[in-house]
Amino acid sequence: MAGETRRVLVVDDDADVALFVKTVLERRAGCVVQLAADGRQAVAAIAAFQPDAVVTDIEMPGLSGLQLLDAIRAAQPWLPVVVMTAHVSVDYAVSALRAQADEFLTKPLDTARLVEVVARLADEGRARRENAAPKEFVLAVGAHPDDVEIGVGGILAAHRAAGDEITILTLSRGARGGDADDRQHESLAAAELLGARLFLKDLVDTEIPGGGPTVRVIEEVVREVVPTIVYTHTNHDRHQDHRAVHEATIVATRSIDTVACYQSPSSTVDFRPTRFVSIDGFVERKLELLASFRSQAEHRAYLAPDFVTATARYWSRFGGGESVEPLEIVRETADLSTPVRDRAGDRADRGRR
Repeated sequence: MAGETRRVLVVDDDADVALFVKTVLERRAGCVVQLAADGRQAVAAIAAFQPDAVVTDIEMPGLSGLQLLDAIRAAQPWLPVVVMTAHVSVDYAVSALRAQADEFLTKPLDTARLVEVVARLADEGRARRENAAPKEFVLAVGAHPDDVEIGVGGILAAHRAAGDEITILTLSRGARGGDADDRQHESLAAAELLGARLFLKDLVDTEIPGGGPTVRVIEEVVREVVPTIVYTHTNHDRHQDHRAVHEATIVATRSIDTVACYQSPSSTVDFRPTRFVSIDGFVERKLELLASFRSQAEHRAYLAPDFVTATARYWSRFGGGESVEPLEIVRETADLSTPVRDRAGDRADRGRR
């Protein structure tokens, strides 16, 4: 571990303070530092940047520092967090400690103390992460490029923030919906943004069979990935490819304990979700994933950010948070209602499932 560059996320809505902390940590501790202006940006940044430690202010618009700390503790309990504030009071210190901050610093910052605390905790955080077993192994199956990101983009971002391993299986290159090469590059860009592994297959768009060939393709990926959670299309869908992929996935993942179906823009009124999963803090990441599919944006109204956010907001009326992605449950042993949680555990026997 010695000699490896420490990665630190600094969260503060005061740009001058954030830049000061960044400069100190870069020059005096040799850290790689990324900045976030508020708690919501920080949640997305943690998923993409994978820091060894977080330094956050308390008072910020939107998601406060203490709310961010709660979210981190739910998703990545091993990640060290340093809370800083200009208010020197017992109440603030007690609030931070109750939210399980690793250290509490007051402004104006003692730079020597800042460097010592962050360097120590970043080393500890890296060690904790490297010693932690992976949590869940998620496989998301879609018929065409962007299907998975539309249906469960927020949930997958939440899984990634929780340290889960994400694999996307797209069964066609979507040639009927645009240039196949463009759509391939867009799929790769979205997978990279999510930190996911991508399998992009060559079944014929609009002619994907629900039987043998498709089942075999999915089974091959299942054998390689050994997923613990699978997301796929619902059967309640007007698009024949979506229905075929649903049928094939249910057969190919018959040994997987947790399988759930997501909504597509072509889903029918018979789509009846029974889980409403909060994607609060991950809506922006979902929008970034969908923005990768530039070739589709002009003629697919459902990719517009306002449409996406309105849909997530609509499903929140059934519970789960301010923004929600709905799921139909086929089988469930994992608790899909809270994908961002402490699911650390020994997965050493996963290969024997």
